[in-house]
Amino acid sequence: MRALDRALQMRLAEHSVSLGHWPFLRVLWAADGLTQRELSREAGVMEPTTFAALKAMESLGYVVRRQLADNRRKNHIFLTAKGRRLERTLIPLAEEVNRVAVRGVPDDAVAATRGTLLAVLENLAADELHPDNRRRRRPSTRELGRLVDTADAGNGRR
Repeated sequence: MRALDRALQMRLAEHSVSLGHWPFLRVLWAADGLTQRELSREAGVMEPTTFAALKAMESLGYVVRRQLADNRRKNHIFLTAKGRRLERTLIPLAEEVNRVAVRGVPDDAVAATRGTLLAVLENLAADELHPDNRRRRRPSTRELGRLVDTADAGNGRR
């Protein structure tokens, strides 16, 4: 996964796009106008991460936040023309990375690998929703940092 990310990151950087913005752009290209919470869920990241990415993407001119007339409480995220234009440039780069990644691999092996990975993702998604895991949750990045700091202090590392 890291090698795929690096290959994509190299290509995105040529267009001054951060790898961190990639999941949000992909989601918005498919479903523009989501709330921040919906965008977080669809991109599979925590809301503070989404907030920081959107702030940067706004300053780059990729997105705008707007309230809709029927709901003044929630901000919806919309692509600008600049953000929409990135799709024509960036999607082919991601497709290129995918082609490079499977170069020389037989089609049936690629299909089997994709099938296996999709099954793995479905199994993990089902596990996350399983009643036995309701008491478990994903801690925020900030909370994880505090846990690490506490553990380091307890081990005399600070």
